[in-house]
Amino acid sequence: MILKKIPSAKSSARLFQVLLGQAVRFSSVPPQPVPPLAQTLQRYLQALEPLLPADELEHTRQKVLKFGSKGGLGEQLQRNLEKRAKHSHNWISDWWVQWAYLDNRQPLAVHSNPSIALPKLDFSDWRGQLVFASKLIAGVLDFKAKIDSGRLPVEYQRGQPLSTPAAPTHITVVRNYQFFQLDVYNSDGTPLTQSQIHAQLCRIRSQSWKTDKEPVGILTSEHRNTWGQAYHRLLRDKINKESVRVIERGIFTLCLDSPVMRISDEKYSSRMAAQILHGGGTYSNSGNRWFDKTLQFVVGEDGSFGLLYEQAVAEAPPIATLLDHLLEYCTKPEMLYFYIDHEIKRDIEHAKQNLDILINDLDISCFTFRQFGKEFPKQVNLSPHSFIQVALQLAYYRVHKEVCASCDTASLRVFRGGRTDYIRSPTNQALQFVLAFDDPSVTREVKLDLLKQAVEAHSTLTEQALEGHGIDRHLLGMKLQAIEKGLSVPRLFMDTAYGLATHWKLRTGQVPANTDSVMCFGPLVPDGYAVCYNPQSDHVHFSVTAFNCCEETNAETLAQTVESSLCHLQELLQPAV
Repeated sequence: MILKKIPSAKSSARLFQVLLGQAVRFSSVPPQPVPPLAQTLQRYLQALEPLLPADELEHTRQKVLKFGSKGGLGEQLQRNLEKRAKHSHNWISDWWVQWAYLDNRQPLAVHSNPSIALPKLDFSDWRGQLVFASKLIAGVLDFKAKIDSGRLPVEYQRGQPLSTPAAPTHITVVRNYQFFQLDVYNSDGTPLTQSQIHAQLCRIRSQSWKTDKEPVGILTSEHRNTWGQAYHRLLRDKINKESVRVIERGIFTLCLDSPVMRISDEKYSSRMAAQILHGGGTYSNSGNRWFDKTLQFVVGEDGSFGLLYEQAVAEAPPIATLLDHLLEYCTKPEMLYFYIDHEIKRDIEHAKQNLDILINDLDISCFTFRQFGKEFPKQVNLSPHSFIQVALQLAYYRVHKEVCASCDTASLRVFRGGRTDYIRSPTNQALQFVLAFDDPSVTREVKLDLLKQAVEAHSTLTEQALEGHGIDRHLLGMKLQAIEKGLSVPRLFMDTAYGLATHWKLRTGQVPANTDSVMCFGPLVPDGYAVCYNPQSDHVHFSVTAFNCCEETNAETLAQTVESSLCHLQELLQPAV
């Protein structure tokens, strides 16, 4: 058994495939369809109707008609996409990963990597921390063994099996900004037992008391271009290169966080979500992260527990499956060394400053809505997911007196190589409902009818997206197809309406799990929000984030308005239940 402390070949994508994706290909998994051009353009105009005044909408309508005219550029791009679909694993996924994640140069911390915070564990010292961390590692290895042996149940969506994409044998553990390599398999290929893992974690603790180490992991929180330059400087040294490769190749990273300042129970969930998401700052545990890593588990001495993942190669549903499994299941160490010269030290100092600025700018508000859960909307034959989405539209309108471009995420893993598409929550029906709801002149019966229409409209959009007939990936594909072919970007995509329609002021996501966990991520735009929720039978967990630099947004205000809006919708529906 070897446990090396880091002096990180397989990529993070390979890690995700090995750990979370069954290495099988289902012949029955269909290809993702290319939606008909006319259908997408019609639905695009419908999506713009609640966002634009009539004159601007008519201006955009003319551009759309020209783009989709017979023999026009739209038809040419559509034919190219259909040809691409016939000769590729998936016609949009590679483009999407490149455009959404790899070309995006914003820091991974806050802007890209989602986190999941779980309920506080029943320990409050390092002994409990290491015992639980040992169980956690053993649980992940058990989950991986089920994948490797084919014993993990295949995931299905809408009756279809979902598409899933030399395995590493070690993980990395980080404590006090110091990284360790921990081999988690014996020489005969059997995984270490929980007691063996615990002994190794105790060794790591005994070797990581020094607190004067440079927090090299902070570099991974930088702007991607800045980190790219620092990365090359770091790897000029042979020891640094070996240490980084160890981190990159590992199955996952375990972050053993130090205690943080005590806080009231009321604010604890928001504080813990922040700790998991970014580490709390350079004077806290942010140095215990490697944000490029596909999967990081965080276990704090105070009982905090969660995970952080890099979503270019990972998605929420399989992560939730792993968490469910973990909570149900629940050689001499060598330090990995880094040589820190004056240039790298300067890079780290800059990264520390920038990360603290980013962390201080992020406003997080988490709460549990306890008046009802997903069973309540079902009692009146309403989709719980769509019901919550309409509540979010109402809450945003109440705060800002307008509707905005809002995106909800639909998984396309039912298709070969599928990732996601957006569901556009602001519909004409949702707009009519939010305008009428607080109007005292509108009767309860009318409001109730408008609510049901709004929920049903969102449910219809959800069905369309899940069937591969969403509009946003199709529009993006035509735009990127034009760029790839060296054509001028179609005027449709240069239109101010397209910019408005893709300036996602309200980023939302439902990540259901069997546990009382909540995912957290940052807004997509400076003047926007991100709202994530986990509906349970009789309650719903929410996280809301916004940036402090924007005077128009406030996470706590929106969170409180979401809560009151849900209560008011319950009052509207209650007589019908």
